[in-house]
Amino acid sequence: MELFGTAGIRGDVGEKVTPELALAVGRAVGRDAAGESADASGESVVVGRDGRTTGEGLAAAVTAGLTSGGADVVRVGQVPTPALAHASRGRRGVMLTASHNPPHDNGIKLFVDGEEYDDEGEDRIERRVSNGTDPVAWDEWGTSERADALPDYRAAVASFARDHGAPLGGLPVAVDCGNGMAGVAAPKVLRELGADVTAINANVDGHFPGRESKPTAESLRDLRAYVADDGNEGSPAFGIGHDGDADRIVVVDGDGEVVHEDTIVAILAEHYVEASDAGDPVVVTTPNASARIDERVRTAGGRVERVRLGALHVGIAGARAAGDADTEVVFAAEPWKHVHTQFGGWIDGVASAAVLARLVAESGLAGLREPVTERPYRKVSVDCPDRLKVAAMERLAGTLPDRYPDASVDTEYGVRLEFPDGSWTLVRPSGTEPYVRVYAESEAVDDLTDGVSETVRGAVEHVE
Repeated sequence: MELFGTAGIRGDVGEKVTPELALAVGRAVGRDAAGESADASGESVVVGRDGRTTGEGLAAAVTAGLTSGGADVVRVGQVPTPALAHASRGRRGVMLTASHNPPHDNGIKLFVDGEEYDDEGEDRIERRVSNGTDPVAWDEWGTSERADALPDYRAAVASFARDHGAPLGGLPVAVDCGNGMAGVAAPKVLRELGADVTAINANVDGHFPGRESKPTAESLRDLRAYVADDGNEGSPAFGIGHDGDADRIVVVDGDGEVVHEDTIVAILAEHYVEASDAGDPVVVTTPNASARIDERVRTAGGRVERVRLGALHVGIAGARAAGDADTEVVFAAEPWKHVHTQFGGWIDGVASAAVLARLVAESGLAGLREPVTERPYRKVSVDCPDRLKVAAMERLAGTLPDRYPDASVDTEYGVRLEFPDGSWTLVRPSGTEPYVRVYAESEAVDDLTDGVSETVRGAVEHVE
């Protein structure tokens, strides 16, 4: 049984994320909270859900599993995932969300003390679900109560953001909430900070009638058109798009164009490194992240560590464990997903919106982007059957460095080559489809991508 992917459990509610599964996962987590894991004893569990129509039923099933597993439950209703994570500090949390997936999907994400379950914790839950977990004795069942987690979360985000950038002072901002949970948080936080906010698709609706839940250049076309329309009174300085549970953020500039995700990471990473007093400030990101991030972090006096996609929390823990007293992980990010480590250990799109707005108020979006080197970027998928991926990647660990001898090589998460001029390429197997992915960023991106893709095809043919 493989329950967990890179972002918890996620899938169709009729086939995978069923009430039966929710009950079983809840009971397995309940045993954690009741003291059957090494890192907890006697904790309560906070349960939240996004706006999907199946969320209420799945939350009820999870709650039944938790209480019959011996845990006391605090039900916080519809909240953004980062609000649930914030509420899970000092206890455990279960969030029912499929993030940006279609409306017929749902999912389960697990938290402990504000951080996602690590690999060991997910493995433990998976074993219990697979083997079956009996209820505790009738007189050991937990209790259930309601609470409102949103006011504390919104206040905490606003307070954190005030330590960064400048007062918003009526800064015009447009926010497309995508009928997701950002609607109950992002506009309110930005208004609290002084922004003049235009909220689009801000009503929570699990059918996502305004646009698909995943914020992309195409799905954000209404936001982009609104921001680019100079006829708007008080035309927005920039726009923000969120996904269904408000952990992601996409940024649109004043011309209505999506700002590259790695540019946003570079801007925030440089800011947090500069703001840190640590002797060894570290930014954690993923292998497919641009060298522009490394450049800005180095300029600010920090360094970058990389971890596999979907494992920022693992990378943060690893960087802290490998460092010394002068080491501080100041920021962690993968495309459109940011962990503001001084605020908490979870991915938080609302905090990103608030901090970025304050930085824009201080320097302007164009001013923030100006020092960031934005090279052409390309991504290609090369056909490769799943059965050949391991052998192909083993061969590529030798053939790619042979073809590009002037590049530095990192093979921890695929094969990543970095060139003296700041260009880079990453080759990694897809975890879900029969492809090997090629990512490249270079002033000669087509030549680089074509050459790397040719080498990948040669490796696949050789091992077939």
